[in-house]
Amino acid sequence: MTIRQAIASLVANENLNFLLTNRLPRHAVTRFMGWYSRIDSPLLTRLSIAVWRLFTELDLSEAAENRYRSLHACFTRALKPGMRPIDLDPAVICSPSDAIVGACGPVQGTEVIQAKGFPYQVADLLGSEELAERYRDGSYVTLRLTSAMYHRFHAPDDCVVDRVTYISGDTWNVNPVALKRVERLFCKNERAVIEARLTADDTPLLLVPVAAILVASIRVHWLDVLLHLRWRGVKVVQQDAVAL
Repeated sequence: MTIRQAIASLVANENLNFLLTNRLPRHAVTRFMGWYSRIDSPLLTRLSIAVWRLFTELDLSEAAENRYRSLHACFTRALKPGMRPIDLDPAVICSPSDAIVGACGPVQGTEVIQAKGFPYQVADLLGSEELAERYRDGSYVTLRLTSAMYHRFHAPDDCVVDRVTYISGDTWNVNPVALKRVERLFCKNERAVIEARLTADDTPLLLVPVAAILVASIRVHWLDVLLHLRWRGVKVVQQDAVAL
C-alpha cells in the first residue's frame, strides 16, 4: 500500500475523518493556514503542493500558471482562457463554480435540506426573516468545492448585485461526513449573502459562499475588501447596485 492509499483509507473512515477535521481548534488552525499560505517561497510552495497531492487529486493542468510563489497563489489560481465556456442560451443559468452538487430542489416554504434528515431554515442561513420570505417556495442548489478544485466563483448569468452582507461564524468542515453530523452547519459557518437579480427580467438570485476549516476568507472582487474571521457579527459591505 502506498502512502497515498494509506491516507485515502484513513480519510474514508468517517469517525476519524470527522475527528481530524472538526475536533481541532478550527479558528486557530484556519488562521495559521491563512498566514502559512501567503509565505512567499517557491521551494516551500512546491513542497506544500506535493503534500497536498497526497490528500487530493490536485490537477493543475488547466491553470493559467504552472509555477507559484505561495500556496495561496496556487489555491486561488486562474484558469487558462476558454477553459469554462459559458452557455449563451438565455434560458440557462450556469453554475457559478466547479463543484459537486450536494443537494438541490424546491424550497419547502422557507426550509431546505442540508443532508438527509437535516433540514434548516433559509432565514437562519441568511440572517434575515424578511429576505427569506422573498425566496419562499423558490429553488436552491448546494455546491461543494473540494480542496483540489478551482476555487473562484463567478456570476451565473448577467446580473446586478444590490447588497452584500457578511456574517461571521465558525469554520466547520463542509464535507458529507460533517453535514450528516452537524445540524444547521451552513447556518453556523462564516458566509456572505450576495443579493442579486438577473438583468434580463429582474429575477431575484442569491449566492451564499460559505467558508470552511482552512479556507475562511471570502474575496468579492468587485469590492475592495477581504471578508475574514477577524470580523465579528453581521456587516453590510455593499448597499448599491453593481452590474456583473
